[in-house]
Amino acid sequence: MLDYDTEAARYDRTRGGEPRAEAAAGAVLGLLSPSARTLLDIGCGTGLVTRQIAHHRPELRVFGADAAYGMARLARQRIGAVVLADVRKLPLRAAAVDAVSAVWLLHLLRGDGLVREVVAEAARVLRPGGVFVATVDKDAGHDVGSDIDAVLAPYLSAKAADAADLVTGYARACGLEPAGEAGFTGHGQGRSPLRTARGVLRGDYASRLALPGTSPTRLAAELTALPDPDRARTDPSYRLLAFRARG
Repeated sequence: MLDYDTEAARYDRTRGGEPRAEAAAGAVLGLLSPSARTLLDIGCGTGLVTRQIAHHRPELRVFGADAAYGMARLARQRIGAVVLADVRKLPLRAAAVDAVSAVWLLHLLRGDGLVREVVAEAARVLRPGGVFVATVDKDAGHDVGSDIDAVLAPYLSAKAADAADLVTGYARACGLEPAGEAGFTGHGQGRSPLRTARGVLRGDYASRLALPGTSPTRLAAELTALPDPDRARTDPSYRLLAFRARG
């Protein structure tokens, strides 16, 4: 797992920056009710997406929460209202907000029961009729049929923590019913073999790949041997699901 305190300084420039953030924010906003007045963005990271949400919907009061100090510090500079918190135990009363968003968060929660806990906490702080919006199947969004995907295929780990059917099941168990979905492009996230190889060696793909022992070094060598190793392949396409609280 990445150290997001140290990753914060380089996070935005290596992950698509403003174009990707704007695409994500637009998709989130498209799944919210026009009557929503408050939104909490959990796992908000550097606040790039959070700021775009606030910018495009000025009447919406937008807050952020992240467990990594480095990320929360940057997000606070962008949107102000950010709390350093474990998103499984938010410092909010029940039924406090109209919407909760979780963009590129659930796929990172590999521990047993972690996604279930986060979904349950989102449900707890939602008002009746409120909406929880989350990216699902995030890692699979990068599968664009490229030669990189073919090299990675033998190393893929078990079912993703953010698999759509799992998240839907957790949501329903917490009183949240499916309420729509959307997709958006991960601008600037098309992988090159060299970039992917560096990520493998840094541990960036811990949520996706099973790499025991010397496997990271072997996989990195396979990737760098591909043709045009500096050329980025097709940008990924991400999926968002929305769930509405009963009442």
